[in-house]
Amino acid sequence: MSARTLAGQAWRIFTNLGGALLIVLVLPAVYSLLLLSGATGWWMRKRLAPNGPATIENTDADKVFRPPASIVIPNWNGRDLLEKYLPSVIAACDFSRGDELIVVDNASADGSSEVVVRRFPQVRLVQLAENLGFGGGSNAGIRAATNSFVVLLNSDMRVEPDFLAPLLSPFSDPAVFAVTAQILFSDPAKRREESGLTYARWRHGEVELGHDLRADVPMLYPCFYPGGGSSAFDREKFLSIGGFAHLYRPFYLEDTDLGWEAWKRGWKVLYAPESVVYHEHRGTIGKRFQTGYINTVVEKNRILFHWKHVLHPGALATYCISLVYHCCAAVFDGRHQTKPSGRAAIWALLQFPEVLLQRWSSARMAVLTDGDSLKLHRPDVYHDRFRHPRQSRSPLNVLFLSPYPIYPPHHGGAALMSQTLHHLAKLCNVHLVVMLEEESECAAHIAESSRFASIHLLVRPPAQPSTRLGLLPKAVREFALPELRQLLERLIFERSIDVLQLEYTNMAQYAKPYSSVLTALFEHDIYFQSVARRVRKSNFFRDPVPALEYLRALHFELKAVNGIDYIQVCTATNASVLEGYSPQLAFRTDPTLRAGIEIGSYPYATSGRDQDTILFVGNFRHIPNQEGLRWLLDSVMPDVMQRRPATRLRVVGPNAHLLGLPLPHSPWLDVLGAVDDVRPHLAHCAAFVCPVLTGSGVRVKLLEAFAAGIPVVATSIGAEGLVSADCPVCAIADSAPTFADAVVGVLQKPEGAAKMAKAARELVEEEWDAEKNTHRLVARYHELLEMKAVRRADVDARDAGIPGRPQA
Repeated sequence: MSARTLAGQAWRIFTNLGGALLIVLVLPAVYSLLLLSGATGWWMRKRLAPNGPATIENTDADKVFRPPASIVIPNWNGRDLLEKYLPSVIAACDFSRGDELIVVDNASADGSSEVVVRRFPQVRLVQLAENLGFGGGSNAGIRAATNSFVVLLNSDMRVEPDFLAPLLSPFSDPAVFAVTAQILFSDPAKRREESGLTYARWRHGEVELGHDLRADVPMLYPCFYPGGGSSAFDREKFLSIGGFAHLYRPFYLEDTDLGWEAWKRGWKVLYAPESVVYHEHRGTIGKRFQTGYINTVVEKNRILFHWKHVLHPGALATYCISLVYHCCAAVFDGRHQTKPSGRAAIWALLQFPEVLLQRWSSARMAVLTDGDSLKLHRPDVYHDRFRHPRQSRSPLNVLFLSPYPIYPPHHGGAALMSQTLHHLAKLCNVHLVVMLEEESECAAHIAESSRFASIHLLVRPPAQPSTRLGLLPKAVREFALPELRQLLERLIFERSIDVLQLEYTNMAQYAKPYSSVLTALFEHDIYFQSVARRVRKSNFFRDPVPALEYLRALHFELKAVNGIDYIQVCTATNASVLEGYSPQLAFRTDPTLRAGIEIGSYPYATSGRDQDTILFVGNFRHIPNQEGLRWLLDSVMPDVMQRRPATRLRVVGPNAHLLGLPLPHSPWLDVLGAVDDVRPHLAHCAAFVCPVLTGSGVRVKLLEAFAAGIPVVATSIGAEGLVSADCPVCAIADSAPTFADAVVGVLQKPEGAAKMAKAARELVEEEWDAEKNTHRLVARYHELLEMKAVRRADVDARDAGIPGRPQA
């Protein structure tokens, strides 16, 4: 290793160590001053625009809004780039319309100005006496522009001839601050590193910035910040913010800062995929400066960016602690571009008085908090805030999310979902999202796709080994997929969703506190109640996991349902369980509108049944079905067989291999596994058994049995929510001897059993008809959406200083 390299490493360690020690010493003062600056600015803030932007419609619907534009290109020693790329920009301009092209020369020494004057007479040249950097040069050009809308381009940009129209047309909406183009590389073989569809998210104690490289979106899209060298700006709004902040000199993050400033003021930043430009990445900066210097500038500016914009005390404290950690870590390892070093921290501290003033000014002019504005560019949040009022007579757009396969309906939940969807798709535009376990399950769902406005299938990756610690229940962690969250966010925006219908507790993690979009959750069972019943049957000292899962489930489920607009449960019993833990849920819980079956599709058979044949139906992926069948085989059937030797037990349902221990080989037991249609078995068997000992919700198989007229014997938990003292629709027994007595009684007294079955059929016809319940469900959607619209209007009126309407 050379002496120069050793000296360089020693200098790096020395400066990083000094910076780390300095930031540790001054951190309390830095944090306190930042809090004070932000708090006083927010307290003195004034509103520049209402929260809900007005939209100006084009006067001529056949014409695209295309105002004249001023194109500004800052340049520093980029003579070769101007010669190469200016012709494409000139060709895209319509000077007869009033377009103008401005090159701002940042005191170049390579003859750039002379080339512009000599070769490009159409171009207006603004010469600066000194190099003001990218931000300063851009500000000078925009101030010199004469049009209301300014397009800012890097000197290393080649543009498509028609790139201006889609970049300028969104400004028909007066709330639009900037529109950014889609960025491609001149060399298609080069790995794409930017797209123009930018994002920001709070992650690991800091704001993570980036480009969504899957930028193949079909429409105008919200993004976090406009690319400084590939975007159009509303000139008046740009100058009111102050343009690119000199804080970030000499380069990088000026455009990111500008984007957050715009969102804080309630303005929009949009991505126009139809406007295409080609970029030679770091065509100028990368050639003029060393990589180490560029990285240190980026690190310094990221520190200043957080110090300026993060106002929330907790988030700011988290970032400051993260800053200390990374500065200390930089002493011992090589640096990479996105994490701060001690050298960057020293540089940032030198600009601390400047960032305090800008932080105060930013907070004073903000309409939205830092947290709200950071999320507003997410497509679903943007749709929720800026969506146009829907026409009351138009069909609702419903996004329906299932964590399990629906077709074919091999389990009770699938039966409820498929039969609701059959009617819901006739009343609404349903966009179906289903998580599958295997690729082979796609075909059955694709066969049903004609019912829906769109269908989206995700094959869930194999479950990964995970720790048993943490607050999230196992059933929730298994379905926590970033790609699913991104898909839902995009569909809510792209499909203009009115209702997000979530199925099962584990999908509650995808709900957000929307102000316009209705979130609904169908609790197929009360998960923490189901787990609690398993805990009672387990030995805590031998296996504490069920108890731990119960505590996590209770914590998650009660917190999740309190953030959802409309909670659907199977029975009044389930509703009372939730309301017992959280009484305020009584106004948002409905036990009557989701659980239902197609009554007419189950022929009511009163004769022709196989004598002494018992039917058990269940998907054995569901643990209560496994436990129930084991108990039936081990504790009930020996007694039944001793008293009625001719009895036969028929077991129908998929995943019997999950039962674990081998089933007894006996002539009285017939395990059929999965069948295409359970209705022939319901029509031919003499009795139906539901020996469920744990779980929650309604047993769909009981509803099907009731509809088919087959006499039923069930446990109290199995028939929970369906049976009352004044409505004896099935026999109830909870111990093995009494359950065996009930089965034998049904087989020995068919007349009494038939009378009971008739009462059961009348019950499902009255209360559990899928078609009738789905019509009532959609009516409830409309009612709740109207209530949300009224609340939203009152909030917007209050925020705009307009008195709200009187409350009833």
